[in-house]
Amino acid sequence: MTITDKRQTLIDDLTTLPDLEERFMYLMDQAKKWPAMNSALKSEERLLPGCVSRLWLYPEFRDGRCWFAMDAEAMISKGVAAVVCGFYQGEKPEDILANEPDFLAEAGLTQVLSANRSSALANLRKRIRAYAEACEAGAVIEADEARV
Repeated sequence: MTITDKRQTLIDDLTTLPDLEERFMYLMDQAKKWPAMNSALKSEERLLPGCVSRLWLYPEFRDGRCWFAMDAEAMISKGVAAVVCGFYQGEKPEDILANEPDFLAEAGLTQVLSANRSSALANLRKRIRAYAEACEAGAVIEADEARV
């Protein structure tokens, strides 16, 4: 599935949900489906700022593509991060850089997030973008084995 297909699928999934409660349930489901992050990877440098609950991101570069392990203490935060990380999961750095997660606003999701969760979302995107830029610049060494 291309990143464009992923985007459209997420918009379709989110816009068919009739109300705020259903959208939060969708986020909770995404959080539950996302694999737990290895606790050894949950370090201070992998914590994202701007979230009341702790949110960790561990990016990895394999076979010319970016992969993300992620975990959070709060289910809504983890759900939002799962949607964003899932959108970028397995994509080439140039595709990550060319595609903003604007579908979240289009689908009415960002409008229902608290200020802290919106800040965490922005910080998550910044961290993913910076990682993709580093990969594209050749500043990241590809991983030998999959951890994600």
